[in-house]
Amino acid sequence: MKAKIGIIGGSGVYEIDGLMDAAWITVDTPWGKPSDQVLTGTLDGTEMVFLPRHGRGHVHSPTEVPYRANIAALKSLGVTDVVSVSACGSFREDYAPGDFVIVDQFIDRTFAREKSFFGTGCVAHVGFGHPTCARLMDLCEDAARATGVTVHRGGTYLAMEGPQFSTLAESKLYREVWGCDVVGMTNMPEAKLCREAEMCYATVAMVTDYDCWHPDHDAVDVTAVIKTLQGNAAHAKKTVAGLPLRLGGDRAVCPCGCDRALEFAIMTAPAKRDPEVVERLKVIAGRVL
Repeated sequence: MKAKIGIIGGSGVYEIDGLMDAAWITVDTPWGKPSDQVLTGTLDGTEMVFLPRHGRGHVHSPTEVPYRANIAALKSLGVTDVVSVSACGSFREDYAPGDFVIVDQFIDRTFAREKSFFGTGCVAHVGFGHPTCARLMDLCEDAARATGVTVHRGGTYLAMEGPQFSTLAESKLYREVWGCDVVGMTNMPEAKLCREAEMCYATVAMVTDYDCWHPDHDAVDVTAVIKTLQGNAAHAKKTVAGLPLRLGGDRAVCPCGCDRALEFAIMTAPAKRDPEVVERLKVIAGRVL
């Protein structure tokens, strides 16, 4: 199998520099249209696909991002490895604005989003104890460190619904009681959907602020976030540009099992599966259906 990298760009990251044969293309899926057209091309001999999570010009709020369509679009284009580049707030003094965090765990506090491709007509339960791919995390960490940015390996990402930032009480709960490290609004259900689609997933979280818990820093506002994002963007683009050579053109079987997540996940008996649902799921689960 050939490797194909999918980059989901969050706030401040809206393209990939240096792509050969770059073209924006329109993709449709059984779950509708993704956030925007997707940018395809080749970098250092590896095919890449870029999808701006919020759309170019930032037109989708975190709740309104069409997550299922986004992941289905990447899967339909043959993407094997998905890297999310996302802005986040920090609950730790040592995870400072401007730092990058290679997230390894999530707590999902979102409640207004569709979180699965499966459901009535074809039910499936994938394992999600380790929601990010350790192999892909290694590559992201190495690529990020090569840019000179401060990188933290590991951290729990609290996914909140938004679009408002946290209250002080919430910020203290997530930090002091739950022990979370960073907070954001977009990596769920993204990571869950990638697991269902049998694609490896990793998050490069770019710290923009200290949320509102820190007594020596003002509460979060968009002006401060954008200022830090502008500084992070160059490191983020260099990190993305460093991934193809590290991943390589040939894609071995994932040692974490991400590419076999559906092997024993589908619960609905074949005779009881809704044909229309099965047809819709072929782009995601055709390998096992």
